[in-house]
Amino acid sequence: MQSALVCGAGGFIGSHLVKRLRKEGFWVRGVDLKFPEFAETEADDFIITDLREPENCRDVIDRRFDEVYQLAADMGGAGYIFTGENDASIMHNSALTNLNVLEACKNRNIRNIFYSSSACMYPEYNQTNPLAPVTREDSAYPASPDSEYGWEKLFSERLYLAYNRDFGMQTRIARYHNIFGPEGTWTGGKEKAPAALCRKVAEAKDGESIEIWGDGKQTRSFLYIDECIEGTLRLMRSGFTGPVNIGSEEMVTINKLVALIANIAGKKIAVRHVPGPQGVRGRNSHNELIHRMLNWKPNAALRSGLEKTYPWIEAQVERLRGDNALWKDITPTAPDGSSQFYQHRFDNAKWPVVDG
Repeated sequence: MQSALVCGAGGFIGSHLVKRLRKEGFWVRGVDLKFPEFAETEADDFIITDLREPENCRDVIDRRFDEVYQLAADMGGAGYIFTGENDASIMHNSALTNLNVLEACKNRNIRNIFYSSSACMYPEYNQTNPLAPVTREDSAYPASPDSEYGWEKLFSERLYLAYNRDFGMQTRIARYHNIFGPEGTWTGGKEKAPAALCRKVAEAKDGESIEIWGDGKQTRSFLYIDECIEGTLRLMRSGFTGPVNIGSEEMVTINKLVALIANIAGKKIAVRHVPGPQGVRGRNSHNELIHRMLNWKPNAALRSGLEKTYPWIEAQVERLRGDNALWKDITPTAPDGSSQFYQHRFDNAKWPVVDG
């Protein structure tokens, strides 16, 4: 039986990757700081540990694995990455994790490692025109990412390539473009645009308005999770190192994204544009290289992914509303008849989860 290690298996992409590998018959070990938030992990073995510590990496990588997927990173949406408040943590935590995982794999003679980089490493100067951003893989230099998150991703790409050259490893590097889907973070500040907007639309009543950051004319492409996993596995098992984009070429404005979600929800939603972090003005995946090297590229329509994602997030919103209503309906009374606070515990009261 083949074996795989998924670092970051408690996260959105990692938990979906674990499911796919298990369906393919792999024995899978997952590792993260936390278990998946919205469903039970399907990993055969799951270790809660901090990969920023070298000894923890050595304990996790205590055997040979046929495939290692390094997805673990300190990351989030625009509200986390672009405020400047988390820059040092993002760079420190992710860089340490990559350094430790690579060294532990080298010492176990594990050669096949996938690294998830990000489109955030592309130069800001090539993404100022929202209608014509440049994200060809060969456009990465001269380097000028718009965030420290992007700089760390660029550093780590070079780190993995250096281990290829110096130690004969066979790492594969993908630049993910805005992955979305069910069982992803949808509230709390680290959610990305599709999840945040699905939540806002789900919370709003028909005819109400929601806030979005900026003028809404900034553009992005968004890739559904299933195609992300498919591209990841195809790259891992190819003879191509990368870096290569894994993303959709269907670029939309944020205003258009809101309209799509509102249409799926069957609501009329107005938009209030407010100041806030936005990132670059335009970004879209360029898929000529992945098509040429892997004879494959993502082709699913954005709407098809949103039609699967919106109902899931809507259900989470409704579940949380129900839990909040349970708390609100409690009228605590002390033995003397005075009002007194009592803490009550309900299953799933803090975080809505997916049954089963």
